[in-house]
Amino acid sequence: MLSQDERRRSPRFLMDVALIVRGESVLREPFQEETFTISVSAHGALVVLARKVAVGQWISLENLKTHVEIEGRVARFGPPYGGLAQVGIEFARPAPEFWSNQSSAGVERR
Repeated sequence: MLSQDERRRSPRFLMDVALIVRGESVLREPFQEETFTISVSAHGALVVLARKVAVGQWISLENLKTHVEIEGRVARFGPPYGGLAQVGIEFARPAPEFWSNQSSAGVERR
């Protein structure tokens, strides 16, 4: 059986990228939250959020350095991080360019 790392479609990189996440909370309330990534890849990111979201829902991420926005789906949750939720976000298709101005030359499309 393959480990989660062996099943990944693209490599992950530990990278702190400032983001604004927009969406709806599980209580159906619109939210906008400034946050950051823990890791990124061409296929998505692991971010921390204070707002409660649900697996499968779509949210919007804005890269605060480039002001580029992308849609992503909540794919999973990780262990709490300083009282916040670790949320795995998956893009609809690979988007390594979303991280392009973040010293991420190694984030490749696959």
